[in-house]
Amino acid sequence: MDAGYLASPFIFLIQVVFGAYALIVMLRFFFQLLRVDFHNPLSQFVVTLTSPLLRPMRKFIPGIAGMDIASLVLAWLVKSAELLLIILLSGNSMILAAFIWAIPSLVSLTFTIFIAALIILAIMSWSPSLLTHPLAWILRAQTDPILRPIRRYVPAPSGLVFSVMIAIIGLVFLRMLIIPPLAVLFGSPRGLL
Repeated sequence: MDAGYLASPFIFLIQVVFGAYALIVMLRFFFQLLRVDFHNPLSQFVVTLTSPLLRPMRKFIPGIAGMDIASLVLAWLVKSAELLLIILLSGNSMILAAFIWAIPSLVSLTFTIFIAALIILAIMSWSPSLLTHPLAWILRAQTDPILRPIRRYVPAPSGLVFSVMIAIIGLVFLRMLIIPPLAVLFGSPRGLL
């Protein structure tokens, strides 16, 4: 039995567990940056999962200009740990590269977060009753800074659908422009982003 066969399932588990936690930490960063209501039950879930690690980090890493830098550092450390474990399981010796490769990986995750939020918001808009769900409040707060400038130029009756489509196309376009040069700059393997 070859080592790749055994490594693949463990790499998958590492990506799921560490990737999910990095996602949650990045959500915490954006929730605070975009002033999402922290009394929302979904926000409280994110706070509950991230506070045990963030609380001690904040003693040493202060926020800057309303940005929760400790959350960014934690997300970077989680992503670095994920990549480090994948590198070790792959039999690669570039251990320190994980800390560098985590940077473009987090930028890619940021695009994923906003694109997914826009898609979910568009789907929820098909049923007006879903727009009162706590998730809808978070999605609107998170995506409003992106959608607000687009809505100025998009007709009102179909504003949500078209503005969301334009925003998704714009974000995918930017991701295609930004991520490949970042991957080259940081020497990241294509499959890790």
